[in-house]
Amino acid sequence: MIRSLLALVLLFVLVPSRSDSDLELLRNKVIEEMMQPPVDSKLVANLIESIREDGTWPGIDYKDVSRTGFQHTRHLSNLVTLCRAYKKEGSEFRGDNKLRIVIKSALDYWLAHDFICDNWWNNQIGTPDQFVKLLLIMDKDLSEDQVTKSLAIAYRASLSASGARPSGDRIKIAGILSKNALFQRNDSLFNATIKVIAGEIKFSAGPGIQPDFSFQHRTDRVTSTLSYGMGYADAFAEWAEWVSGTKYSFPDSALNLLIDYYLDGICQTMVYAKFPDPGAENRSISRVGSLHSVSSSTPEKLIKASDYRKAELEKIVRIRKGEMKPDLSGVRFYWDSEYFSLQKPDYFTSVRMFSSRNHNMEVPYNSEGLMNHHYADGSNFISRTGREYFDIFPVYDWQKIPGTTVVQKPSLPSENEIQKKGLTEFVGAVTDGIYGTAAFDFKSLHDPLTAKKSWFFFDREYVCLGAGINSESALSVATTLNQCLLNGDVVTMSDNNIKVLKEGDHTISKTDWILHDSVAYIFTEPVNIRLLNEAARGSWYKINHQSDSPKEEISKKVFKLWIDHGYRPVNDKYQYIVIPVTDRLEIEKYSADNKIEIIANSTEIQAVRHSGLGICQAVFYKAGKIQVSPGIKVGIDSPGIVMIRYKNDLIISISVSDPNRRLKQIYLTSSVRIDKNGRGFSSTWDDQKKESRISINLPVGVYAGSSITIGL
Repeated sequence: MIRSLLALVLLFVLVPSRSDSDLELLRNKVIEEMMQPPVDSKLVANLIESIREDGTWPGIDYKDVSRTGFQHTRHLSNLVTLCRAYKKEGSEFRGDNKLRIVIKSALDYWLAHDFICDNWWNNQIGTPDQFVKLLLIMDKDLSEDQVTKSLAIAYRASLSASGARPSGDRIKIAGILSKNALFQRNDSLFNATIKVIAGEIKFSAGPGIQPDFSFQHRTDRVTSTLSYGMGYADAFAEWAEWVSGTKYSFPDSALNLLIDYYLDGICQTMVYAKFPDPGAENRSISRVGSLHSVSSSTPEKLIKASDYRKAELEKIVRIRKGEMKPDLSGVRFYWDSEYFSLQKPDYFTSVRMFSSRNHNMEVPYNSEGLMNHHYADGSNFISRTGREYFDIFPVYDWQKIPGTTVVQKPSLPSENEIQKKGLTEFVGAVTDGIYGTAAFDFKSLHDPLTAKKSWFFFDREYVCLGAGINSESALSVATTLNQCLLNGDVVTMSDNNIKVLKEGDHTISKTDWILHDSVAYIFTEPVNIRLLNEAARGSWYKINHQSDSPKEEISKKVFKLWIDHGYRPVNDKYQYIVIPVTDRLEIEKYSADNKIEIIANSTEIQAVRHSGLGICQAVFYKAGKIQVSPGIKVGIDSPGIVMIRYKNDLIISISVSDPNRRLKQIYLTSSVRIDKNGRGFSSTWDDQKKESRISINLPVGVYAGSSITIGL
């Protein structure tokens, strides 16, 4: 029955419909792009000489079809490389008879065995994608039998396949199917699959683009913007460029939404829109080179397909090509995925959290990311260059991730226990697009540990507060300020003594500040800290059990800074300021003229005032009041996050959000008289209490958890 159905499918696709100019134009465009990579003559010669009589290559395990194995992908990669060398104009191997025999031998070997991997992705995406490349490149140089059998494999990329669920993979599968249609010169099939690709560009109530412009691949609601979400955008952009100007062109609505997502989602989740933020990664962080800079290919394709937000896309291209210094700036909170990013012209930082609305981390599929248990526990990575964490992860201390507060266990739990559903509702942020605050009512999913954690972001600095740190474990608890590659001297100021530390493991008492790699960590009151600046050892295989994961031990010099809260801490706290771009002289000036005031750091309120900017940010875990400035007091009737911009004794603007996502309105009081009503808010003066009562409508539905700013 299955064979007869397959025969019918092949009969349909093998009967080409009438080719027209647009279809043939696209076919040539796709093939031209496939032929772009230069021919590596030495590699091709080696593949020709090393192939065995049976059509296999040494060094590939053809028996292991497991999820962590399947080295067969190298066989197909070799095959496509040889096909390109055989057909590419200017190649010394173009039309070479010996090469043609090698291609036939390698292809026939695969077709005779039809390898199936335990991982569906290879069967429905990876392998079909390579086969459709082979078909388009070789075309009539393949026999009828080779074409028939190759198409049967290529058409496993089917919209009815299990992997074609809505999200990035559906677009990839539709793209492969479109290339199959081009090979067959089948207009009706091509047109149908192009409509599927265009139709995937939409906001989703499940996996896909979220209303906040983050991307989620699964129902676990874990952010996947830089993994599946990037593949989703890349695949769409590829086809958007190809079909532009033809009868298959995508509608403007789809193009505009994809460009919005690319600029406001993907690029805002990257350091200078160029380097992936390690804080937004999942299991891919355990792959070699995962933090490499990203090419300019996708924005260039989008520019060719549309004029929408063209200037912004052109800037991204120039930054990625190194033609201009980054000047990007902005703050975003992705309330659907509990991820916060701050982009400044000379640094980038982020906060990653989880709540009862989502899970903490991606499952370690295919035995990757085996030590990511605490990766979303309030991680706060700091980047100036984008290279601070490059390939550090084999030697990482996975219980000292920057920003996190973690019980220091002898070893991590099983990788089967990495993903868990969050336990707390109060997780969120407030922002006006320029400044912002993130807050995390943290309940550990792996340890008997709780804490109130918050981050307050300004221009040149941000403030990190922790309160109510409680643990029932007999093990010590640590809050890590950073763990990155060691780059230059580590300078400390403690007990009025400035010192350049030798490499080693240090315990430093009464610390005022630490400086490393132009990043300063300033303590608002002297504190005892632990610091390591020496070589650490490990291997990629420790965190990634794929068969091609390097097993040899490597060594990298690491800077690691943390606060030790001791054993079974009760209501402990921390508070420190991070200045990402500074030096010793600037630190001394900053300390003498510090505009930061920590108003409160308790389990009820965490609040910071920046008197220089005229900004007060506050996290209210319960109803309360704070003194915004000497002449302004503000209160709130419920839990929430508030940011007040003020000048002298006047409130300029108020930004609010509801981390619990329950309220339709939020009610504030102000000691300053506010005689203004506007869209979405109202204010009345209580002459008896001498205070204004302000009612602000909150975003609801899919926008619940986002911020609202009112101008006064």
